[in-house]
This record gives sequence, structure tokens and C-alpha cells, in this order.
Amino acid sequence: MSKTLIRGAKVLGGDPQDVLIDGGVVEAVGQDLSAEGAEVVEAGGKVLLPGLVDLHTHLREPGREDSETVLTGTRAAASGGYTNVFAMANTFPVADTAGVVEQVWRLGQESGYCDVQPIGAVTVGLEGAKLAELGAMHESAAGVTVFSDDGKCVHDAVIMRRALEYVKAFGGVVAQHAQEPRLTEGAQMNEGVVSAELGLGGWPAVAEESIIARDVLLAEHVGSRVHICHLSTAGSVEIVRWAKSRGIDVTAEVTPHHLLLTDELVRSYNPVYKVNPPLRTERDVMALREALADGTIDIVATDHAPHPHEDKDCEWAAAAMGMVGLETALSVVQATMVDTGLLDWAGVADRMSVKPAKIGQATGHGRPVSAGEPANLTLVDTEYRGPVDPAGFASRSRNTPYEGRELPGRVTHTWLRGKATLVDGKLT
Repeated sequence: MSKTLIRGAKVLGGDPQDVLIDGGVVEAVGQDLSAEGAEVVEAGGKVLLPGLVDLHTHLREPGREDSETVLTGTRAAASGGYTNVFAMANTFPVADTAGVVEQVWRLGQESGYCDVQPIGAVTVGLEGAKLAELGAMHESAAGVTVFSDDGKCVHDAVIMRRALEYVKAFGGVVAQHAQEPRLTEGAQMNEGVVSAELGLGGWPAVAEESIIARDVLLAEHVGSRVHICHLSTAGSVEIVRWAKSRGIDVTAEVTPHHLLLTDELVRSYNPVYKVNPPLRTERDVMALREALADGTIDIVATDHAPHPHEDKDCEWAAAAMGMVGLETALSVVQATMVDTGLLDWAGVADRMSVKPAKIGQATGHGRPVSAGEPANLTLVDTEYRGPVDPAGFASRSRNTPYEGRELPGRVTHTWLRGKATLVDGKLT
């Protein structure tokens, strides 16, 4: 593996420095480093971050390769600056056995664009009735540490308690899709003024908040870890803040789209805005941004949810829920958090690399940009401004809510253990 010298990069947004990569690790960081024998990347004041880590990605393989594959999904991840993604379990077949999670893990290894850590299902078939093979998935080659029925809620309190008790034995975490199913039957969008005016079934905030309240109390009771997926309401923020004040071991994530978009967009009836949990109000968006800034919400996770054209290009009621997000996440975070002064680039690195790696126990990721550390890195042109063009996505799907919207920032380079996976905005 050849040497690479990244010249003049703003490490975590600080003063320009040179970063020398050799043999898959960062060899040196400093001023005027020698370029002898190295390929030189002129960073020109671009921001250098540790490679991004996504704790919530849907890669769809096995079973829905028409939407995405591990290969296309990891190419999309590298394009967005990610070096590690956690693949959700709602595949066909469900990733509820050691065999399926090992298959996903090996496909990730073969792709070469991004490390893939499978997430195991909490219950068999995501049916919420019987615990899946949690121990076997953890002991497999994939070494699963995160378990989730995402797409569905573990709604039975006894099952949730047993899962929390089980994963405690090996330091795992249950990631909950907080949605009380009885409260969201027939729901099409956020319950509020807009849903009333449009006549669409409302999805109340309390459906999310009630499950979060229950689960943080269960986690406290058994002394285990719980992670809240795609938190979306101001009320949920307050519950998590309260739980953390009590010392409960809870972490939470927010998606880029919940940091930017509101339910007002549903007035267009464009199914690209249909997502689970639904887009909420401006008040919720502001609360989520403030909570991410103050650390109540720990991380940003994409909930990258690819769908084929026919599943989105239809009437609202029939459309699938979800949005792609890997290739636009960092730009949305820059727009909503950095350009607004709520976070600096060190804070972005913390929320999009360091903490998600810690929660998911992603070895070698989320590490400091310093000598001796693995060279999992992302270089960002923060001065760039341009419209989103899904035609250029590496993902197999195009269901983005940002088509034509001007967003700041562009990932120009991504390195996975010193190997360039993206160079000048082009996949290698």
C-alpha cells in the first residue's frame, strides 16, 4: 500500500496540517511533512474528519436486491464519507440467525468500500413473539453487538425486558424502533394541524414517547443498555434528557431528515416525504437540533431506506416509507448544525463518528486523527454549494427528499484503512 500525504487539511476544522498515511495507519500529523514516496492530495483547506459511522442503515440484502445490495449500499456509504455502517435486520430472510448475519458481514468484507456490521433481530422474524438467537449471533464471525427489530417495535414489555437482560451478559445493546402499534394503526403522517387539514390518518407523538418512557425504565430496572432509533419529537427529547439525568444507560439518534424537513412538505402529497417516523413540526425540528447540540441526542444516523421507483412513484397511501440518506447526510448536518452555529466540526466528528462507533463497538472506527491510529478518514469540501442530483447517486435507489435542493458541503475523499475508496468525488 502506497503512502499518501494529505496536505493542508483542517483536521476537525482546525488549523491546516499535513497528514501522512502509510500502511493503513496515520503515520504523522504536522506541518510541512515530507512527501517523499507519497501520493499527494492537496486538501486546500478542506476539513478532515475521522471516517463516518452510521448506526442505522438498510442494505436490503438478502431479499430486496431491487432496492439495494451490500455492494451498492457500501459504495453509497463511501460516497457520503462513511467507513463503517451497521446493517439493519429487516431483510428477507430476516437477520435473526448466525447464518444470515454472517452472510451480510462477509458481503461487506468482499465489497471493500466500507466495513459492514450486521444488526441482529431481537425477535424471530421480527414478529415480536420469541427472542431470536442473540447469543449465537454475538458469537458468530459477525460478532453482533446491536440488536433491533427496526421497522417494527418490540411492543411486548416482557420480550423487551428479556432482550435487555440477555444482551447485558455480553455488553450488547437493544436499539428500539419506538412506535406503539395500536396508536399508529392507519397512520399516514404526523398527527397535527396538517394531517387534520389533509384528512390523512395522524401519527401521534405519544406513540413514540410512550415506548421510550417504558424502555428507559426497563433499562434502569435490569441495568442494561437501550438505544433509541430515529427519535423525532420534542417530547421524546425531554424523556431521554430525564432518563440521562437519572443515570439510565440510554443513547439516542436523530436522522438528518428530521433535522431539516417538516410535515408541511406533506401538503404536496409527494410520497418521497413519507417516512417512519413521520416528518414532524418545526417545533420538533428545533428541539431535535438543540438536543443534538447539547448531547441529549448522542448521534446522527441516516436510516438510509432505499426503495425501487415503483414503491415510491404511486399514490401517497400505497407508497413505501423511507428515504435514502447516506450520500446527503453530512451536507444536511452542515446545513442544520454547522452553518447555524450549533456545532463545530469537532462536534460533527463526535456525533457522526466517535459516538456511533462507541455505541456499536466498531473497532478501529471513530478514532482520533493522530499518529498510530487506523487511517479511516473523510475529506470534506465545506465551501461547496450545489443542488442534489440523485442521478449521480451510487445507491441503487433514488428516493431522496432533497432532489434539486441546494445543500452545502461535498465529500471529496474517503479512506478505509489507508485505501482510497473515493477520490475527487469519484469511487475507486
